[in-house]
This record gives sequence, C-alpha cells and structure tokens, in this order.
Amino acid sequence: MGRSESLPAVEIRATAPVRQARLALISSQAYSIHNFRGPLIRDWVARGLQVFALAPDYDTASRDAVAALGAEPVDYSLERAGIRPLRDVRDIFRLVRLLRQLQPDYAFTYFIKPVIYGTFAARLAGVPNRFAMVEGAGYVYSEESPGFSLRRRVLRAAVSGLYRAGLAGAHRVFFLNRDDVELFVRSRMVAAERVIMLGGIGVDLGWFAAAPPVTDPPTFLLAARLLAEKGVREYVEAARRVRAVHPSARFILLGSIDANPGSVSEAELRAWNAEGVVEWRGHVGDVRPAIAEASVFVLPSYYREGVPRSIQEAMAMGRPIITTDMPGCRDTVEPGENGWLVPPRDVDALVDAMLGFIERPERIASMGAASRRLAEAQFDVRRANARILAAMGCG
Repeated sequence: MGRSESLPAVEIRATAPVRQARLALISSQAYSIHNFRGPLIRDWVARGLQVFALAPDYDTASRDAVAALGAEPVDYSLERAGIRPLRDVRDIFRLVRLLRQLQPDYAFTYFIKPVIYGTFAARLAGVPNRFAMVEGAGYVYSEESPGFSLRRRVLRAAVSGLYRAGLAGAHRVFFLNRDDVELFVRSRMVAAERVIMLGGIGVDLGWFAAAPPVTDPPTFLLAARLLAEKGVREYVEAARRVRAVHPSARFILLGSIDANPGSVSEAELRAWNAEGVVEWRGHVGDVRPAIAEASVFVLPSYYREGVPRSIQEAMAMGRPIITTDMPGCRDTVEPGENGWLVPPRDVDALVDAMLGFIERPERIASMGAASRRLAEAQFDVRRANARILAAMGCG
C-alpha cells in the first residue's frame, strides 16, 4: 500500500452577506400608504429595496394592508395637524433616533409635516438619499378667507420658513403641478435645480377601469376629506338649488369627519341627510362602486391641491368633471372637452355646470370618454412611478 499524498488545504473565507438597500417612507396617515403609495411600494420592493413604512396612526387593517405590499409598518410619533413647537421638536428628535436604528439608504416623505419634519430628521440622521413629494401647497397658501387674512399671513410665513428648513435637506423634490413649483421657487422654499415636475402621481388604470355612463337619474358625486376648503358646503347648496328644479337628481357625498379645524360637523352632515339634499355615506374603502353609480364627479375645492387623486380616479372610470379653476384642479380639465372649470366659492356657476349635464345628458357619455382618454395620456401611475424611480437612481 503506497503512501497517500496529502492534498493542499483549501482556504475557506467567510463572506459577509450583501446588505439589502433600505428605504424609509414617511407619512402622516397610515391609510394613505396603501391607498395612495401602493403601486410605488410594489415597484420599490420589486427592485430589491427593503421598505419601512412610517405612520403615526396605524390600525390593524392598515398595518395588514401595508404588510401585504411587502413593506414593514413602523409606528412613530407625529401630530398630523397644527404647529406646537415643543411637541414637534420632540417628535423630530424621536424620528431621528428611529431612523438611526433603521439605517435607511433612502428617505421618501409626503404630506406637509412629514415633508418638513421628516426630511429634516432624515438629514440629521445621516440618511444619504433624501426625497420629498409636495402633493399640494395646502390650506395656508389657498385663496384668502374673509376675516382670516392676518392669521393666514402669519401662519403662511411660519410654514414657509419651515419648508425652507426642511427642503434644504432634500436632494430632489417632486411636484404635481406647475403652480406649486412657481410658488415654492419664487418664495425660495426650494431651489429650482432640485425640482422634478411629475404632473400627477397617477392611478392604476386597470383597477380604475372605465364604467358605462349613468344618465338616469342624473347623479353627482363628491368624494373628499370633508373640509370647508374642499367646497363641501358649496356642493350641498348647489344640490339644494338643482333639486328644486330637478327633484330626481341625486347627490352623493363620501368622506368622514376630519380632525382638521376646517372640517364640517357631524350635525351638519346629519341635517343634510335628513333634509334629503345629499346622500352622505361616510368613508368607504373602495370608491369604485360609487364612481360607477355617478354621472358626474364634482370637486368645488378652493384648497391648493396637488392634482386631486379623486378626480384622477373618476377620470379613469370615464366620468366628466366639474371642478374649480384652482392650482391642481385646473390641471385635470380641458373645458368643454371632459368637463367644466368654475370659479371657487361660486355656487351659481356650480349650479349652471350641473344643470348643463342634466339638460344635455348626451354630454355625460362624450365628456366621460374624453376623461378616460386624458387619464390614459396623463395619469398612468406606471409612468409617474418610472420617473420617481429614475430620479432616485433605482429605476
């Protein structure tokens, strides 16, 4: 038996696993994460990102819905409305600590307080890639209300200063309409070279599929946060006047009472229901059946919107639009083509636009078809998401 030859030793080196890139999505409303950001989260996850979805108000349903998208729900502290300096500063530093624990490579913020405080906290926490989305300038930059001009000016100055501080730490800021870009750049709240214009975040055109037009009875729908600035009271008054002439007309109102001080009250909503002027149905998880039931979608807002998602959804389902000639809202309507623009707070003009559809019902089908075509051309979520991913460097 011959001597066995010794084999050379094989050197085994332990290799550290490649760390998965992480993204912190920071919002002030858990429901909006799966309802508004769902397709974007799926795209991030499909590209290998580990997504932490931060919100201050998770319940079981929203937590499960976010997890089903492939993201990890994370609770954090944030007061959604108002400015309380001591509470807000405390929340910022709590968020800094949380972000240092999560160690994200990207931060993506949306809604006013997350854009301001979340982006600032991400900068302090050393998050290397920071992005913000301004979905509308909001209440403080809306048309002045009688009796509130001084308070509005003071609040506007304070919010503008906060925006400057927060957005100074953003590498790119996404906007949905050119009016807001002009406002933010002119007011030096953001540098022009950091701006990316999306022109609407878009909707899933397959999920919001075109539905057959409804003409009998003529049915109008408003679905929104039930704030005065959304034109809810103007909608109800217009409904009252139209029903005096056409009692068969229906007016559906979707939305829940809001914590915002500008919310309409439950007493008002119940009184309108009892009067029979509108059908208030509260909040619904799926708005598609209500849109399918409607002839025309109405949003008489005098709030500075981004590009209202509710209008985009209604357009995708083939509904004509009546909305106001306000930033964001005006970006959804080609007057006479897919609907009408009316002046904000002008109930007479709103009534005339509604009567135009009742008295010429053939417009419902033709303008609704035009809405669908415009949605396909301008509000496809896949195109909007592709632009966001490219700007982030993960497209």
